Amino acid sequence: MVDEQIAARGMRDPRVLAALRSVPRHLFVPPELRAHAYDDGALPIGGGQTISQPYIVAIMTEAVRLRQRDRVLEVGTGSGYQVAVLAQLADRVVSVERMVVLARTARRALHALGLQQVHLLVADGAEAVRPDQLFDAVLVTAGAPTVPNQLRTRLADGGRLIIPVGPLELQTLLLIERHGNSFTQSSLGSCVFVPLVGRSGWSSSQG
Repeated sequence: MVDEQIAARGMRDPRVLAALRSVPRHLFVPPELRAHAYDDGALPIGGGQTISQPYIVAIMTEAVRLRQRDRVLEVGTGSGYQVAVLAQLADRVVSVERMVVLARTARRALHALGLQQVHLLVADGAEAVRPDQLFDAVLVTAGAPTVPNQLRTRLADGGRLIIPVGPLELQTLLLIERHGNSFTQSSLGSCVFVPLVGRSGWSSSQG
């Protein structure tokens, strides 16, 4: 998977490639779909959610430029696969999932890998963490209509936010960086994610 789907497309960061190689993706896929765990695409995991395409996971992980000392917030645990990859590269990862069933399944898979630096919360997005709790990196694994201000304010100085933003049918993957009280924004390309539902995103009727 890593050689043919990721490195072959130009991904060269050795730490990211090593992290992807170290996480068995099949542990995060429903049993009936495990024969397709290493395919080049997203897979359903229940509740209308998906485990992201491996290449998208790689793009987001590389773009956020994690250091071993970093504190990371992930919004949208889903299967837990992205969390497991991030945990190979950072000091601490807080991941938030609003669906209890998905959080329970992800917690089992993360526990099986012995990832003690992951703290999984069941809550609505960034509201799960204190307003004064800052992170070096924030990743959002669901598409939002706009960039939620509360996620910007969770960034420490020099922090990076990766988030898909746009209509339900097609989003742009954005990289937002904080420099003191100002922010820069750049595009990482087009993508399609499941909707971010809650106060930071779409309403449940829209999503």
